Amino acid sequence: MDPWLIWLITAALLAVAEIFTLTAALGMLSAAALVTAGVAALGLPLPFQFIVFAVVATVTVLFLRPVALRHVFQLQGARFGIDALIGKGALVVSEVTGLGGRVRIDGEEWTARAYDETLVIPPGTIVDVLEIRGATAFVYPRG
Repeated sequence: MDPWLIWLITAALLAVAEIFTLTAALGMLSAAALVTAGVAALGLPLPFQFIVFAVVATVTVLFLRPVALRHVFQLQGARFGIDALIGKGALVVSEVTGLGGRVRIDGEEWTARAYDETLVIPPGTIVDVLEIRGATAFVYPRG
C-alpha cells in the first residue's frame, strides 16, 4: 500500500475520532496527517514524512488549538434573549406577590411573580430575576 494512502486513512480515522471526542487535538493531528499524505504523494521519503507530520502536528496543537478553544468557550458565555435577563436586577413597579405584579428590567416593564410565593414585595424594591417563564419574571428581593 502506498504511504500517502496510509496517511490519508490515518487522517480520516483521526477526524472521525475527533467527532466523538470534540477535543480539537485529534482534529489537529488529522490535519497534520492530511498534509503528510500530500507530501508523501509527492514522493518524499518515509523518514521525512514523519518529520513533516511531527512539525505540523506540533504547530497546530501548540498554536491553533488554544485559539480554537478560546473561541469555543467565548461563544458559550454569550447569552441572548430572555436568558440574558436571568440574574439581572429589576425595580418593582407595582407590588409583586406569588400571584402577580410588575417589574422594570433594563427599561422594559414585565409581569412578575415572587419566586417565594409567600413573599409580598413592595414597589421601589430592587429584586433579582431568578427565572423567566413565558412573559413572566420570577423575582426575589436582594439582600
